Amino acid sequence: MVETALAKVAVDAGGALVASLRDDGAFSASVEISRDKAWTAATFGATTDALCEALAPREVLREGIALRPGVVLFGGGAPIVVEGRVVGGIGVSGGSEDDDRACAAAGLAALGV
Repeated sequence: MVETALAKVAVDAGGALVASLRDDGAFSASVEISRDKAWTAATFGATTDALCEALAPREVLREGIALRPGVVLFGGGAPIVVEGRVVGGIGVSGGSEDDDRACAAAGLAALGV
């Protein structure tokens, strides 16, 4: 169980905000960061970690994508995939990368995906 104050966001497949939750005491920037993580995961159809890993061998490509507004290439974003189709994304921010990943995974599990 994560004991850190977090911000959690869900977006639809197009990256539009569906839901946002901010724990009392969560760092205010975490709201936007979590939204960016959710947007990145939904848009690219991969976790933010997996996207970073996939881009790692191509530095120019990785840096170019990382500089795009709203793109996040560190842990805490995950696509919501139903029957093989990306229907949205979850983003979590405010803890360590491990905390954010764990909370995003818990969110997916709660959705049954």
